[in-house]
Amino acid sequence: MSFIHGDGLEDVVITGENGTIDGQGDIWWNMWRQRTLQFTRPSLVELVNSRGMVISNVIFRNSPFWNIHPVYCSDVVIRYVTIVAPPDSPNTDGIDPDSSSNVCIEDSFISTGDDLVAVKSGWDEYGIAYGHPSSYITVRRVTGSTPFAGVAVGSETSGGVENVLAENINLYNSGVGVHIKTNIGRGGVIKNITVSELFMENVRTGIKVAGDTGDHPDNNFNPNALPYVKDLTLKNIWGVNVQRAGWMHGIENATFTGICLSNVTLQGTTGPRPPSWNCNAIRGAAIEVSPRPCAELASVEQSGSCASHS
Repeated sequence: MSFIHGDGLEDVVITGENGTIDGQGDIWWNMWRQRTLQFTRPSLVELVNSRGMVISNVIFRNSPFWNIHPVYCSDVVIRYVTIVAPPDSPNTDGIDPDSSSNVCIEDSFISTGDDLVAVKSGWDEYGIAYGHPSSYITVRRVTGSTPFAGVAVGSETSGGVENVLAENINLYNSGVGVHIKTNIGRGGVIKNITVSELFMENVRTGIKVAGDTGDHPDNNFNPNALPYVKDLTLKNIWGVNVQRAGWMHGIENATFTGICLSNVTLQGTTGPRPPSWNCNAIRGAAIEVSPRPCAELASVEQSGSCASHS
């Protein structure tokens, strides 16, 4: 059970004058590392099947697991929060909207041991059966650092994720700037994802799109349930000291399409040699991208992916 938990609620406000909720995660992290836990660690805040939530002006520290987790919720506003945990703390995601709609995350600082914001929607056959997507998610004016991803979609996306906008994001000392991640067995549709006005500094990989990420809840997943990924727009992105510009690998027989990179500059870490791109099973287009992107992002038939940005 999460520290703050609710199910079937309406008009929920969690706020304070920047008071702190401390999850004392050390105990939980050590039990997890020693493999002595029989159950999943609790989040700090988890609201389920609820509508009309505001979380603001609170500091969340040292969560045992994910920090803020709205599940099957709608009309959610999370703003002016600070979320912190050590960079080696396991699975301490900042904010994970899960099978939720009309979510706004803004004006916050997050520095944790896992993804800062990760949009999810169910896990393999269970998420497919329930079929509840995440949609109309806005993330803006968020600053932070993490050994994992600043802005992520997935990897649990079996109910589908669509209409996500992340803008005015500042990342430093992080693993990945943007990470769109899924896997075979997930199913689901990921579409209309836009990331804009993102600055990153000291990052291992600027942009990562991967069809082989995340494990499975059990062995009953359907390996033929392939995710459908299309219409990803990444524009006005600037990075310095980026070790690798991009890694974009879709799934054979389920190519990720409609990818647009526009006005993207990712400067390398040492010397004049720029960071490289590595692509497979993707198709899209690129406008004003440096270093020069892979051939899969220069296909003529996909030039319409960037039509509105030319």
